[in-house]
Amino acid sequence: MRLELVPVPVADVDRALAFYVDLLGFHLDHDVQPGNGARVTQLTPPGSACSIVLYKDLPGLDLPAGTLRGLHLVVADIHKSREILLARGVEVGGVDDMGGILYVAFADPDGNTWLLQEIPAGAGRPDA
Repeated sequence: MRLELVPVPVADVDRALAFYVDLLGFHLDHDVQPGNGARVTQLTPPGSACSIVLYKDLPGLDLPAGTLRGLHLVVADIHKSREILLARGVEVGGVDDMGGILYVAFADPDGNTWLLQEIPAGAGRPDA
């Protein structure tokens, strides 16, 4: 099994699309309107094998916009990644050290929350 797609509930797909593509740098994979007012917009973070789908009012997906919490984007250098997001106009928090694992929090325009995560080499990784 592979996790390849995470649904992200939004109120305005165009506004969310601008945030994820223009500010976060996600790649737009698909943007289709299959009918009945539905729209499927799939994006992939740079370097990721897992994508997100922005949606509003899709049958079977009934989370209200802005209710997704704590999606993680793993980065190699959290300080550099934070600075890039700040330079692009993303409101991000400071770097939090949680016992050697580093986090930076931010939210999309609807309030869905995300965390940048850096796990430095040797920081609490179990032996393989």
